[in-house]
Formats: sequence, C-alpha cells, structure tokens
Amino acid sequence: MNLYPLVKPCLFAMDAERAHNLTLNTLDKVHALGLGFLSQEKIASDERVFCGLKIPNPVGLAAGLDKDGKHIDALADLGFGFIEIGTVTPKAQSGNPLPRMFRLPDASALINRMGFNNDGVDACVARVKQSDFWQRGGILGLNIGKNATTPIESAADDYLICMRKVYDIASYITVNISSPNTKNLRQLQGADELSSLLNAIAEEKKVLSDLHKKEVPLFLKIAPDLDLEQIQTIAELLIKYKIDAVIATNTTIARDAVAHLPNGNETGGLSGSPVKQSSDHVIKELHRTLQGQVPIIGVGGIMSGQDAKDKMNAGASLVQLYTGLIYQGPKLVSDCAKALKGGF
Repeated sequence: MNLYPLVKPCLFAMDAERAHNLTLNTLDKVHALGLGFLSQEKIASDERVFCGLKIPNPVGLAAGLDKDGKHIDALADLGFGFIEIGTVTPKAQSGNPLPRMFRLPDASALINRMGFNNDGVDACVARVKQSDFWQRGGILGLNIGKNATTPIESAADDYLICMRKVYDIASYITVNISSPNTKNLRQLQGADELSSLLNAIAEEKKVLSDLHKKEVPLFLKIAPDLDLEQIQTIAELLIKYKIDAVIATNTTIARDAVAHLPNGNETGGLSGSPVKQSSDHVIKELHRTLQGQVPIIGVGGIMSGQDAKDKMNAGASLVQLYTGLIYQGPKLVSDCAKALKGGF
C-alpha cells in the first residue's frame, strides 16, 4: 500500500531534518503495531552472494538515514536486501549546527552537512544487539568514521577503535573516508594517506578475524569528486590491501547543476539526481580498472528502477538508496528490486 504520495506534501512543508526524524519515528510506531506490511510492496526473493554474504535482494539502504541503529527493524519492513547504519564514531558527537539539511525539490536533491552526528559506537552496538533484524541474521553493515576532534594524522586510531567495537556484530564494515562534512576527511583519499590507512585496517582485520574466528568483509566508501588518476590509485590500493568491496559513491561537493536553485549554494554534500552522472562515471572507471577483483556497490542518484539498472550496467553488483526514498517513498525499494530481478 503506497501511502507516501499522501503524506509527502506535509513532510515537505516541514524543515528537512525535522521531517526526517518524524518519518523514522512514525515507521517505528507502525512497526511496533505490527503494521509494517503497510510500508512496503511484496518483494520477491532475488538472492545474491556478495563477499560471502547471502543477500535476499540487491537493493540496500545506504548509511546516513539511520545513523545510530535506532530504526533498524522499521526500515527492514521496507524490504531492503541489506541495511547499512552509521556513520558511527568512537565518541558521541552532536555534529554541525542547525540547520544542516536542505531540500532542492526542483533537482530531486538534498544538501546535508550533518557532520557524523551520532551517539557513539558503543550505543549503536547495544541497539544492534536488540534488533530483531540482526537477531534473525539480517545483513547489517556498520559504517565507521572519525570524530571531528581527532586530528587527521590520527584518523586511523578512530577507525581501528570502531572496527574493534563492531567487528563481532557487523555483517560487513564500511570505512567512510568520503564525507565532505568532517574537516579534512577527504584527504584520506590521497595515495599516501589511503595506503597508510588501509594498511592499518588490513592488519587489524587479521588480528580481529583470529580473535573472533570469523572474517568480516571490509568495504571502502569513496567520493564522486575524483579524477581518473585518483580512481586508478584507489583501485590499485583496494587490490593491494585486499579490501573486500568498494561503495561508490558518497555525496558531491560540485554545484554546477544546482547553483541557480534556492539552497543550491549551501555548504555540504549534494545527493540525489545531480550526483547520478558522476557516480555512474566513477563506478564505470572502477569496474574497468578493477577487472572484477573487487566488487562494487553503486549508490548516488537512484530515483527509479532504470537508475538502479544504470548502476548495474556501469559495473555495480548491488545498489543502495537514500535520497530517492525521500522523493519517491518506500515504493522505490520494490521498483528497483523488480527492475533488477533476473537480468542483473
């Protein structure tokens, strides 16, 4: 039952972050009443095996929608094949000052400068353990980052702290080095910085896999604002350090497509339709360079089933949604799942 077109005008009349929180809290109440079936259309099984994980369908939820793992079960009702929560950091932090989320309806886009606001990794892990989705073996990724107060030179320490905390409960771990809303974070995409970080993470994974007697896949999330040389360097380092998968892409700092629109020049990461082309380009170049050695999750600007197909045609094996849900509603999950069933 697609009720979203009825409530969307009311949500879009509110401040974007307030509407975001209201929507998630409402989904929680619907789930608690046992009415989660009202939130989704039936999605047929379309199992994919990705990095050893059996995923019921190839449409996932991108990190950022549920930063703290507060809404896992309600979001699972929407029919996602896998869910990624976070970004979480070692210590709780409030993020950037309000307002920090802006709609650009004429472009089907959002700009956010949230700044990794979260309750800290320990609180998130505790919530994960309480969720029915996790207890039933649902595929749940943990997206990890660094605290704003941690010097960029010490960033690896924060990632390692989070890795240790989430390793035993995560289906996979995503290392987020591509948010534009934490000062200097994207410096970690530079060749020397990324090599040092991935080396530290790869070594820690060996220790943790021995300790916990299991291998948890490690993913890297990258930006769309990369030139060919940067993409090739990242691809080479992914292979060198045996990173299991790459998520392409995060939000963009480019404003060419929206500078003329209200809110178009707000500081932050731009997501939605305007990022699709650059995201598809990065996926295509990664796919060409990686030659199948590291699989790709495609995210950025998926507003329809055809957009999801475009990600797969560019070289992705799975897709993730975020901004498209805000503009299209939960039906986008089933639309993408139907579009990808069979042929991809």
